[in-house]
Amino acid sequence: MNTNEFWALIGDAARDGGTPDTVAERATTALAGLDAGEIVGFERHLRRVLDASYKVDLFGAAYLINGGCSDEGFDAFRGWLMVQGRDAFARAVGEPDALAELPAVKRAALTGEELASEKMLAAAAEAHRRATGLELPEEPAAKRPNTDDFWDFDDEDEVRRRFPGLAALFTEAPAE
Repeated sequence: MNTNEFWALIGDAARDGGTPDTVAERATTALAGLDAGEIVGFERHLRRVLDASYKVDLFGAAYLINGGCSDEGFDAFRGWLMVQGRDAFARAVGEPDALAELPAVKRAALTGEELASEKMLAAAAEAHRRATGLELPEEPAAKRPNTDDFWDFDDEDEVRRRFPGLAALFTEAPAE
């Protein structure tokens, strides 16, 4: 499975809308119809996407949007972000403040909804079990950034500087 096929499968699963978990289930069903090698290929691409997107500022944006974030929470946030599609994902990795333009992020600012999809991250593993009755072969763990590079995600001035769009949605205006 190549990168275009990876994103096309997710895009096809998202075409009819629904919750991120509904999209993940559609992706899982589509994957389960493929041969085991293609399922493993999907998982490898998913891992590469996770590795390439483990950026401190994207972590900070997820922290702001979800009211806090652990490593596992950041993984689940990026699972949700995958469901938003290739273009939204790539834009958010390069410019995390662009997340402020997504309707789901605007809605989350009003409702407090957590943006996460662990099911998207588990799609290949579940599809492999369905297709073969076996567990997905082990892949190397996703890389983690050096937490020394993290900035204070609770510093509202720094949040406003780095993410003016997201700050307008998720932080209170500074007192004058």
